[in-house]
Amino acid sequence: MNGRRMLATAARVLGQLRHDPRSIALMLIAPSLLVGLFAWLFSDQDGVFDRFGGAILALFPFIVMFLITSITTLRERRSGTLERLMTTPLGKADFILGYAFAFGLMAVLQAVITVSFAVGVCGLDVEGPLWQLGLVAVVDALLGTALGLLASAFAQTEFQAVQFMPLLVFPQIILGGLFMPRDQMPDVLHAISDWLPLSYAIDAIGAVTAGDEGWDVYGPLLVVAAFAVGALVLAALTLRRRTR
Repeated sequence: MNGRRMLATAARVLGQLRHDPRSIALMLIAPSLLVGLFAWLFSDQDGVFDRFGGAILALFPFIVMFLITSITTLRERRSGTLERLMTTPLGKADFILGYAFAFGLMAVLQAVITVSFAVGVCGLDVEGPLWQLGLVAVVDALLGTALGLLASAFAQTEFQAVQFMPLLVFPQIILGGLFMPRDQMPDVLHAISDWLPLSYAIDAIGAVTAGDEGWDVYGPLLVVAAFAVGALVLAALTLRRRTR
């Protein structure tokens, strides 16, 4: 890996995003709108948004970054851009990490906007520090970015990239603890949920909103970060120059 080439890739991706206002709006505004819709839906039911709002903060950025990253990266391959780049000294790791760095910066902006909107506008009650809530949202968005890059390495069309959602996203939503506490699930499903990174993101968000400290927050967060790093490594190892 070469740091200069990685940063050059990140700068190129950010330059492309600057000319794509729809993708920017989807990344930065859509999660806040979805959180606001959820808060509005349960505005007449006391405590519902405070109970589920934190988990929603983990869910929407994860989904949005997965979609944007997988489709954008696949477009690079289908257009032949990646194949041309691979004739230069740019390596697969430089390409993947450059994308991860660029979308990581977008994830930071997304987290600041979404958390600020959820707390300041929607009134989400958070017992812990807001910066921890933002940190979990950033790491969770990075997980979506990493899984999106991994999915794009196997998909051949944008439609196939979206089809990875039932495999990589939906099971995590169902078993992550959003609809039912994980310790109340059947033993087999609980065991499966222990291997799903979104479960730990929801645990970390829940710990912050409840005011827990120390390992209750950082333990699950480290697990999510480890999954994200593993996905990036696999993406770099399996990335193909072009679709067939």
